[in-house]
Amino acid sequence: MHNAYSDALDTLLRDCCTPAVVRAVEHGGDPLPLWQALRDSGFADCLLPEEAGGAGLPLAELAPVLFALGRHALPLPLGQTMFARALLHAAGHAVPAEPVALAAFDDGAETALAAGGAHAAWFLVQDGTRCVLLPRAQARVSATGVPADLTVALARPAPDGPGAFALPAGALREIGACVHAAQMAGAMSRVFELTLQYANDRQQFGRAIGKFQAIQHQISVMAEHVAAARMAAQLACAGGGRFNAWQPDPLRAAIGKLNASEAVTPVTAIAHAVHGAIGITAEYDLQLYTRRLHAWRLADGSETYWGRVVGEAVCAGPADGAVALARRWSGEAA
Repeated sequence: MHNAYSDALDTLLRDCCTPAVVRAVEHGGDPLPLWQALRDSGFADCLLPEEAGGAGLPLAELAPVLFALGRHALPLPLGQTMFARALLHAAGHAVPAEPVALAAFDDGAETALAAGGAHAAWFLVQDGTRCVLLPRAQARVSATGVPADLTVALARPAPDGPGAFALPAGALREIGACVHAAQMAGAMSRVFELTLQYANDRQQFGRAIGKFQAIQHQISVMAEHVAAARMAAQLACAGGGRFNAWQPDPLRAAIGKLNASEAVTPVTAIAHAVHGAIGITAEYDLQLYTRRLHAWRLADGSETYWGRVVGEAVCAGPADGAVALARRWSGEAA
């Protein structure tokens, strides 16, 4: 899952987003040098048109870029910022240069989670069909209480705040689901690589533990889930949405996030089972990815939330609707 854009980003992140940098940012270090490197590279503007009347990067081509962000456990909300900048530009609002995190409020909820919001300077918040950009100084932000967690909780903003614009209900959550499905797929691919390498390097009873059938079976199961998550991310990012080429299709985003989130628990469980105690130590890189995976699994709705969305969509359609939809998506005549 790569293209020329993701290859360039991967090269950049290998240099400026090392595990040491991720650890430092997670524990309160200055994220500005990392953000400046990302901003100067131009990736935050991937979805902005280069000229009037033009278009940014199509969603399907953006998927490998989001995948690369997950592979490096980027501790800043670059993927969310890309979409936030595109939404603000389309609405005729000024586009901030700093990182932006997304948050969507459920009906009646007084708080919403903003994944990656710990180092966001702005929050793009949706409540019903109303969307508003809040500077961090005006947002009521609180920590989740999880150590080194980059997710924050936002209190519901005042309904009469300035700078609001209309957005179809659920659009921001669908964008977040798409972003995190692709990032989870990238992080899971890295977890798989770490696990496979450890199984081949770790010696027990005179041979690598990867030679034991029980370990091979677990890694095979993990490989299936990692491949399924990658396919789910590609599905979430396939096709245009309701009002532009980079807005995810609602049902594709739901199915993609559902399947990617479902894969997190078995993938992380197997990874830590194979690694043993070393996998949870602060000095070892595995926990950087597995912690982020669990945060992204819950971001913009867990598998339970999106499973309900998919189920309701199927039940509301014709009896053969799911089969006809799968045929249409695959290019086969229904």
